[in-house]
Amino acid sequence: MQVQALDLKSALQEAMNIDGALGVAIVDLESGISLGTLGGGAMDMELAAAGNRDFILTKLRIKEQLGLGDDELEEILITISGQYHLIRLARDQTGLFTYLALDRATANLGLARIQLRQIDEALSI
Repeated sequence: MQVQALDLKSALQEAMNIDGALGVAIVDLESGISLGTLGGGAMDMELAAAGNRDFILTKLRIKEQLGLGDDELEEILITISGQYHLIRLARDQTGLFTYLALDRATANLGLARIQLRQIDEALSI
């Protein structure tokens, strides 16, 4: 998938086109507020976004305490029995991250990671 510059709405839609996508949120890391969400069904994407913000901040604090220096946090994968949850910090949009929930039965995790990276790289806000 080659992606041109994407606005927020287009980036959310592209993420929902990933096989197995259940819901997506693009989130401001500083506040934990979603800039936009799509899908989610019974899952409250706003609550998930805020909770994942806390998770990222904790991981960044631990990274610092471990003295990992210039190593950048790029992505976090959380695996639960029926889902994958991908959290990707956007490289070019300092202070943003994308949260994507996937159905384990229908998602191709490797391909989803590549596609989410491409979407984040093309996101222009």
